[in-house]
Amino acid sequence: MGEHIESRHFKTEMIDVDIGRSLIIMHEKDAQELGLGPTSKVKLAKGDRSKSAAVAITRTMVEPGKILVSKDIVWYLKLSREDLVGVRPFPVPPSFYVLQKRLHGERISQDEMFKLIKDIVDGAYGEAEIASFLTSQLYYELSEDELHSLIRAMVETGSKLVFEDTVYDEHSIGGVPGNSKVALIAVPTVAATGLLIPKTSSRAITSPAGTADTMEVLARVDLTADEIKEIARRVRATLAWGGRLNLAPADDIFVTIERKISIDPWHQMVASILAKKAAMGVDNLVIDIPVGRKAKVKKVEEADQLAGIFIRQAARLGMRIRVALTFGGQPIGATAGPALEAKEALETMINKKGKKSLVDKALTIAGLVFELSGKVPPGRGYEIAKEIFTSGRTYEKFKQIIEAQGGDPSIKPDDIPIGKHSYTIESPIEGAVTYIDNAAITTIARAAGAPFDKGAGVYLHAKVGYRVNKGDPLITIYSNSAVRLQEAINLASKYTPLIVEGMLLKILP
Repeated sequence: MGEHIESRHFKTEMIDVDIGRSLIIMHEKDAQELGLGPTSKVKLAKGDRSKSAAVAITRTMVEPGKILVSKDIVWYLKLSREDLVGVRPFPVPPSFYVLQKRLHGERISQDEMFKLIKDIVDGAYGEAEIASFLTSQLYYELSEDELHSLIRAMVETGSKLVFEDTVYDEHSIGGVPGNSKVALIAVPTVAATGLLIPKTSSRAITSPAGTADTMEVLARVDLTADEIKEIARRVRATLAWGGRLNLAPADDIFVTIERKISIDPWHQMVASILAKKAAMGVDNLVIDIPVGRKAKVKKVEEADQLAGIFIRQAARLGMRIRVALTFGGQPIGATAGPALEAKEALETMINKKGKKSLVDKALTIAGLVFELSGKVPPGRGYEIAKEIFTSGRTYEKFKQIIEAQGGDPSIKPDDIPIGKHSYTIESPIEGAVTYIDNAAITTIARAAGAPFDKGAGVYLHAKVGYRVNKGDPLITIYSNSAVRLQEAINLASKYTPLIVEGMLLKILP
């Protein structure tokens, strides 16, 4: 209904600014003539390509008849300096009535869901409207049919990758600090047998690091579709970021908003994971659901329900799936934060041993992929994965992946830079560590700067069950910012991330 709104043409100049979304800066006079305010959205067009953008208004930065545009617009519209581009106000999206229905808890059809997701991908909605769609799911859960429609719409509004071989993958729902490094061990273990596992991951939403954040410490993760296919053909695996591939692009939009408001609704999470996997052509998938106090899923009964949603939706997509419920009661391994986790994963593969929580989990996941392939008898997967890991084949394959993605395959753990500022919290008494608060560890690591500051995070000197003496180190916090480190220290004193208890609990009276 807004397609007949007149466009005005403007000269363009790129401005080197990144605010996480497309932006144009326009003179106040031009904005008034087009009826635009500082919260307006516009549609830009050049030839057969178009893109939406937010508007900022100025009196001094640009003269009338000219606009400044962010780098992503230049790239997407293939603009040359001083190119003319058409600009018109963005009309009310055709799917706005669908969004209204969703906010009132009314069921929406497959066709309506597609219209809504297409408008979101096309840039018709701002952050407020998208955030309302996501938060609505906390109060009005999607039905199974709506969830299937959402997954299909997310896949159909983006690109798809097609591989000649059967595609395998593994994915964790996260929520436990230190979990991002598991894939760095599981994926090369699977690929060492020749199975194809072109893994793509998102960046962290609510955790100190996502798999893409951690792998980026060692190699490029912003691979193109052609690069992924070529690397997968040669090496049989990738550990890449999905954001550059236009695979289920609605998901990248959703994740950006979810990260800002720290929510991750169950059904949206299932849609996010399965849409990305379907777009990657995944045939066989292992899902990891960590379960524990202060994890995303706190009880086994809840995990069973979530697993059921994954299994039913995967079946509707024609995907074979296994769901593993894993222990999520404390962090995985000894680290949380991109560089620290990359360092620990590398040490573990080089030494062919490491923290039991990390090694056992990675090899269990890899073993389930083997069993799903049908090439390993049920119950033998872990044993096969362990043999590959202890033989050094996991590390050799990981070096191949690093090199293929433009990193240095000979990098050593000590070569990885971590935060230059640090602070160690010591045990106040002699005793045993009885509890580690996952949520507190995550909060502290993120306050220190993770995942955006790759060197920020937390190193755990002790885990649950460890005996410590008074003055022994419990955790060390790292950051490249002295200000952020102090903020993390303040939070650590407030939330008590580790509890140490002695034999004496109380004296009465």
